[in-house]
Amino acid sequence: MIRAAAALAASLAATAVLAQVYPGKPIRLIVPFAAGGGNDNVARLVGKRLADSLGQPAVIDNRPGAGGVVGAELAAKSAPDGYTLFLGGVGSHAINPNLHAKLPYDPIKDFAPVSLLAQAPLVLVVHPSVPVHDVAEFIAYARAHPGRLNFASNGNGSSSQLAAVMFASMAGVDMVHVPYKGLAPALTDLLAGEVQLMFSSVVAILPHIKAGKLRAIAVTGAKRLASMPELPTIAESGLPGYEASSWYGILAPAGTPRDIVVRLNAELAKALEQPEVRNSLLAEGAEPAGGSPERFAAHIRAEMERLGKIIRDAKIRLE
Repeated sequence: MIRAAAALAASLAATAVLAQVYPGKPIRLIVPFAAGGGNDNVARLVGKRLADSLGQPAVIDNRPGAGGVVGAELAAKSAPDGYTLFLGGVGSHAINPNLHAKLPYDPIKDFAPVSLLAQAPLVLVVHPSVPVHDVAEFIAYARAHPGRLNFASNGNGSSSQLAAVMFASMAGVDMVHVPYKGLAPALTDLLAGEVQLMFSSVVAILPHIKAGKLRAIAVTGAKRLASMPELPTIAESGLPGYEASSWYGILAPAGTPRDIVVRLNAELAKALEQPEVRNSLLAEGAEPAGGSPERFAAHIRAEMERLGKIIRDAKIRLE
């Protein structure tokens, strides 16, 4: 009994010392998608401010593959010492758990939520060769050409795929899924006309929309975007009840000392309050969030339940 108590006291003391000197080396932030996409942009934006406040570099480690599974597994199995963080999101922590019978990580047990960063709807865009300009025209065209429209996504199980599959199910259209390892390669083929459409994050496609290289049809969220107020939502354009948004948050491996989680949460809250960060997120179509670790944990559980029902009702399956 005495030995056990002494061991516990030593462990608590070691944890306290670790928290006091933290961070003493660079922090790795794992992003489960390729560079150039919405996830990566949010990670780099927030990571830079986090590095400035902590006094240590935040190294972005892009680990694309399997709709976020590869990066999530790596993060879940990393040492819980505060030096490996994970940019989780709707794909890794709400969609994948409902699409895969078995995952190499547990979205709840293997992670310590730190902070929700932002929520962002997607935009339905088409290549200019597709002769449609609004949702009604798109649905009519897709119904007249079943199986002829190929939609890109940034991976199986991604929010981009789910948004498209939800749309197809609710609109009664048949489209072919072409998954990529990240948004950047998907966007390359979309711009080249190799695929005809995509449900994409705003930041990566806005310049191409403005340049006329892609045509925006509608936004997937519950309300219009401040950056494109003229663009209607899918729900108001003929599919009432449709809503599909992405979200991003920072998580640590389960077992990360509570003091470190609280410290990181506080630093991330400061970052989200900076006008430059907030304005950058809003310009990208993302709404800054924040909140406590407990609030983020509750958000993850609620999203798992909400999207699980949608996936089951629509009978969505991975190819």
